[in-house]
Amino acid sequence: MEMRYLEKMGEDQREVVFKRYQVSQEIQKTVRTIIDNVREQGDDALRKYALEFDKVEVKEIDITQEAKKAYEAIDEELKLAIKKAAENIEAFHKSQVREDWVGNFDGREMGQRFRPINKIGVYVPGGTAAYPSSVLMAIIPAKVAGVGHIAVVTPPAEKLNQVTLAAAYISGADKIYAAGGAQGIAALAYGTQTIDPVDKIIGPGNQWVAVAKKEIRSDVEIEFVAGISEILIIADLTADPRIVAADLIAQAEHDGNVAALVVTDSEELSKGIIEETKVQTKLLDRRDIINQTLDNAYSGIILVKSMEIAAEFAEEYASEHLSIQTSEENEKMLLEKISNAGSIFVGRDTPVAAGDYASGTNHILPTNQGSRVTGGVSVDTFTKVSTIQRLDKTALGKIRKIITTIARSEGLDGHAESIERRFD
Repeated sequence: MEMRYLEKMGEDQREVVFKRYQVSQEIQKTVRTIIDNVREQGDDALRKYALEFDKVEVKEIDITQEAKKAYEAIDEELKLAIKKAAENIEAFHKSQVREDWVGNFDGREMGQRFRPINKIGVYVPGGTAAYPSSVLMAIIPAKVAGVGHIAVVTPPAEKLNQVTLAAAYISGADKIYAAGGAQGIAALAYGTQTIDPVDKIIGPGNQWVAVAKKEIRSDVEIEFVAGISEILIIADLTADPRIVAADLIAQAEHDGNVAALVVTDSEELSKGIIEETKVQTKLLDRRDIINQTLDNAYSGIILVKSMEIAAEFAEEYASEHLSIQTSEENEKMLLEKISNAGSIFVGRDTPVAAGDYASGTNHILPTNQGSRVTGGVSVDTFTKVSTIQRLDKTALGKIRKIITTIARSEGLDGHAESIERRFD
């Protein structure tokens, strides 16, 4: 892990740190081919790509029936943990449900109504780790919103991950399919002989999944284009280097391309964090991936002159996960100044892992500076909003002149006449 001084970083270093992971044109080209093939060949393409990419011969694409078996087979302690996590996630997201409303605006009755999207698709990653937690984070808010049909795709395997399937069963998935990568996204978007198309697709994935979601967006909505995971920890001399290092490592073990950054005004703390990462990493099964992450160009420790500069850095960086481990005074200042963050974890005893699994907040979050314009998955992700209004003749008469004047200025006489004829 490298320690760098912000004021001494060159433009090329800043570009890498702030723009993070970039997808190659070759991957984009390959993903387009995969999508086209799935649209044309349907299930046959899914089976072909399963054999090519996952090294699995898929007989049944629809694996919905396997979910209940998996639920019954998993360890009781794990089953209880998933249920408790699901309860916490459900409770938090129920607080987000919006009520229809109508108000009176000088005789004009107007308001909004909120309705669930009809059909959604959820991508659940496979790869080097299983993510039953992502199943909970995607399906439970959709169920709370009232979505009528929820389909899950996940990469096929010789032995399907039982915990992932059990989580899908507990969450209430309607259908589960063995289809991973860009081909899984394409199947949800356009349908195959087995898989029905959906209205919106959500869920984290690798670079192939992220590119596929971007490619199909003109036909099917997505929550956002997410990339590799990120953590930014702002820490001052009051922080515990053991805890900061542990939080960095927790994110680093996802993938070797994760962006794991600390911003601090303390060189003493920086040295302590570096030593702790070495000690703690040696004890973990995924130490090779962790070391790859901590040594990549997106990760490290950035030294700044003050916590105010740290706040400016964080606001520009717009991290997926932001952890604040500082004095109360600095904490207050940072929270006031930083608005760009997917999810914020405040204090020593608020690890990102709590939000990843069981505190109740959602861990499907925007990356690569996406938090400048959007937040993470919520009930709103699965809700469509309609405005509704009713005017009587008196209310319309009050705005009659405004409408006709503006309409005629735009050369749209038909708009103006649609008003005037109501008063003939």
